[in-house]
Amino acid sequence: MYENFSALILAAGLGKRMKSEMPKVLSEICGKSLLEHVISGLNDAGVKNIGIVTGYKGDTVRNHIGSGYSYYNQEKQLGTAHAVMCAKDFLTDGPVIILCGDAPLIDENTLRAFMDFYCDNDLKLAVLTANLENPLSYGRIIRENGSLKRITEKKDCTKEQLYINEVNSGAYIFDAHCLLDVLGEIGCDNNQNEYYLTDAVELFIKNGLRADAYMCDDPNVVLGANTLADLSECERLMRKKINERHMLNGVKMIDPNTTYIDAGVVIGAGTTLYPNTIINSGSEIGCNNTIISSRISLSKIGSGNFIDTSTLEECEVRDFCRIGPYAHLRPKTLIKNNVKLGNFVEVKNSIIDEKSSAAHLTYVGDGEIGKNVNLGCGVVFANYDGVNKHKTVIGDESFIGCNTNLIAPVKIGSRVLIAAGSTITKDLEDDTFAIARCKETLKKRNKNNEE
Repeated sequence: MYENFSALILAAGLGKRMKSEMPKVLSEICGKSLLEHVISGLNDAGVKNIGIVTGYKGDTVRNHIGSGYSYYNQEKQLGTAHAVMCAKDFLTDGPVIILCGDAPLIDENTLRAFMDFYCDNDLKLAVLTANLENPLSYGRIIRENGSLKRITEKKDCTKEQLYINEVNSGAYIFDAHCLLDVLGEIGCDNNQNEYYLTDAVELFIKNGLRADAYMCDDPNVVLGANTLADLSECERLMRKKINERHMLNGVKMIDPNTTYIDAGVVIGAGTTLYPNTIINSGSEIGCNNTIISSRISLSKIGSGNFIDTSTLEECEVRDFCRIGPYAHLRPKTLIKNNVKLGNFVEVKNSIIDEKSSAAHLTYVGDGEIGKNVNLGCGVVFANYDGVNKHKTVIGDESFIGCNTNLIAPVKIGSRVLIAAGSTITKDLEDDTFAIARCKETLKKRNKNNEE
């Protein structure tokens, strides 16, 4: 039903009030830019043909968003109608949704309801509105006998109109051909000397074209981010919505207000998240995990794991592992089933096989560790020679004693026992016992504290 809809996103603004050199639409909340959230809402609603009007640092916006979209440039920001004029080649056929690139809370459900309203009422123009207790700077919806008459920007409102609570969201659906017909009639005779797309409403009605306003159930979808305070509020509202969705799917949160989950994260039922847990975009977490005050980024976590106050970045942890507290799993790390990594263990670019353990204070870099291996306290994989990184391999069922240094490249066989305090520089065969220490020397001091 929605395949014939296209969408044009207005994303040319400077965003001066953000106090940033970055284009406003690239400001991020919940792991994505504002513009990406708008695009995601459209894609989820089944709208795939999308055009984007850029302006300030347009190349930066295009490089960030990537290909697959039609881009148009608004060299001077002269209003929303002017932005649409810059993309007139996009207005070819069928209904076109026009959205603001800095309003990230518009979602799939709202868009589908909005499109249904447009189709069911055989309209040529639909305006998405909301009822706000404090309308602030939003344009007011002017109705006559309940029907849409026009939209008036706040700066052009009379004192009486300022008390109207129904506001314009900045989202519209136009018949593309009809919109092209009226764009040339829109002037800039207003307090801002800009070409307002809101003026198209009055022109549609004047020309006898069916136009109406759809008031959505969730007033938050109209919120845009013009300042850092607005950005923070949008993020708070989006995080609340994300958390509620996960909880409905069976994820327990001890305190949702201090649990931070980005858009697009997948979490299985039965997982419990404790306060101050941060899960960034690109992460996938299975069922029945317990995660306490940890940060997980671009990582895949299996099921039945216990992760305590740790950082996991671009890594994979399979099932029934115990991680932390204060462990750090860095990129390109694979932790297989039933592994234990305890206090202050750091693992980077390594594979640790099933039932192996590093209880505390160990660094594993560029390593490959077999099954049932024990790494004692203070084991260090010395993987860097000042120029290149080198690999350390440890076979199954080996025991590496405390404070052992493994100088890579080195290969330790299976069932090897290395005594505490050793420094290993050569390969060890299977079933070897290795001890590499200097002879202990004891000297007593004389009465004058001299050796």
